[in-house]
Amino acid sequence: MPVVDVDPDELRRLTGHEEKSDDELKDDLFALGLEFEGETEDGEFQLEFAPDRLDRLSVEGVARSLRYQYGDASGVYVPETNAADWTIAVDESVPDERPYVTGAVVRGVDLSGGALESLIQLQEKLHATMGRKRAKGAIGIHDLAMLKGRSARGAGDGAAEPRDDGEAASATPGADAPDATASNSITYRGVDPDGDTFVPLDSDAELTPAEVLTEHPTGEQYADLLTAYERYPAIYDDLGLFSFPPVINGRRTEVTENSRDLLIELTGTDQWTIDRMCNIICYALDARGGTVEDVTVSYPDTDVTKPDLEVEEKVVTHERIESTLGVDLTEEEVLDLFGRAGLDAESEVWGDQGIDYVVEVPPYRTDVLHPVDLVDDVGRAYGFNDLVPRYPDVSTVGGRTETSRLERAVRETLVGLGHQDLLNFHLTNEAENYERMRLEPGSDALGGGEPATIAEPYSEDYTIVRSWALPSLVSLLENNTHRAYPQDVAEVGFAAERDDSNTGVAERRTVAGAVVRHDASYEDAKARLQVLARDFDVELETPPTTHPSFIDGRTASVVIDGEDVGVIGELHPEVLVEHDLEVPVAAFEFRLDALAE
Repeated sequence: MPVVDVDPDELRRLTGHEEKSDDELKDDLFALGLEFEGETEDGEFQLEFAPDRLDRLSVEGVARSLRYQYGDASGVYVPETNAADWTIAVDESVPDERPYVTGAVVRGVDLSGGALESLIQLQEKLHATMGRKRAKGAIGIHDLAMLKGRSARGAGDGAAEPRDDGEAASATPGADAPDATASNSITYRGVDPDGDTFVPLDSDAELTPAEVLTEHPTGEQYADLLTAYERYPAIYDDLGLFSFPPVINGRRTEVTENSRDLLIELTGTDQWTIDRMCNIICYALDARGGTVEDVTVSYPDTDVTKPDLEVEEKVVTHERIESTLGVDLTEEEVLDLFGRAGLDAESEVWGDQGIDYVVEVPPYRTDVLHPVDLVDDVGRAYGFNDLVPRYPDVSTVGGRTETSRLERAVRETLVGLGHQDLLNFHLTNEAENYERMRLEPGSDALGGGEPATIAEPYSEDYTIVRSWALPSLVSLLENNTHRAYPQDVAEVGFAAERDDSNTGVAERRTVAGAVVRHDASYEDAKARLQVLARDFDVELETPPTTHPSFIDGRTASVVIDGEDVGVIGELHPEVLVEHDLEVPVAAFEFRLDALAE
């Protein structure tokens, strides 16, 4: 989850609560669901954020939530916007892979005193989360004073027409560009990789887009995003190319603390995503005293006004709020709690059937997708710490299932053998699950089954359900190379793969363990298995086998009571090198139910 640096003094100033001590702020932040992870050398709080509240990825967003929590603000706030003076004209040459664009102008913003650093951090955190590392959405922020828009005669009048012959652009009319509806216009279009040149940020040299991808550090980092493009996305004003999304802006329009008027442009593969990213930035700049101004996005067949600050409506029942939170609330209390959560609500009474709340959701909230999200907001405004635990009104008493008892017993045995018990995420990605383990999806090897994929993953790091647990252990070892050895780790967890059953997915509980030290060997791992077999009174056999993740000749099948249920061996050197491990790793994994009576 993202970690954001927040200046506590700036937080106090933006909330208007200078009297708050650091400890009081930490408690208030924890009530919002923000975990304190430590401090930077400059004394800034390092806060870990849940991935749902991306509007809090800046000190301005955190301060806004605290003001609601303190009761200093209530209900939905939507900034008033001025009429559009700028147009983003979308040319037909825009690459099909990145067709969407949005934007806004913000005037009179004060970027001094840490505001610029906060804006840059917000931009990069949004890139890493909603923007999927710029693949789904990328943000460009420019000093408006350094742009020269084309006149209201049309987007093509006086345009710097890109050339595909490698020569620099000149200010000649572009006859095929859409007409502008505002006083100034810029153009979003495609450019030949070796066409027009510009000076990118952190550079003094004129480079073509292709040269940026091979000669500039930022270009090298994001070059993979444009591998399949025949033409690259680019944004032009009357002087030429000034933005090369999703890679880098031009140096000419670089934003400094002295910048007062800003152009925000976003391009991407999903309109909803870039619109919400734009809204979050506009709200942050509004908190710094800026005035938001519309822009007209002019497509060849239609014009739309951005930013999209439309308020959405959701409905939740009073009964659902009370039953989920386990508290009795009056109608007035619920309306007040919605206001303190930054929402507006109106109640509708349906006779004896109860009360519905029609709730307005502000445009910076990307997480409110379901009525349960509204219940969560009411609960946080009420205070989860103030909820009193109580026994449910049922006639039965809960207890552990047989599988749960077996899991606990296996964990206790592994801990007794010196393993550290782990609890890893069940979601991962194909590179971690297969590629970095030398495993092919769809193979017969343990873990090689077809993955259960997430239809709409929130992050490219979590796109599938893991098919085995060992990659999770190896990833943890990769992140702990700075720790002393030995490192013996184990996990009893969940794995799944696709099959032909009614559900289409075969789920199972799995046991994985690793012995990590300078002299770790197959025999060390097998000794752990032998103890498990003895303690659970099963017969263990380990006939030789092969597996892509393990060394040939040092690998065996795990056969329990005559059934092949897993694999054991020494990890392949290529797997170790891929994960920067400099000591041998002996590991095993097998099905948990093999130990059941």
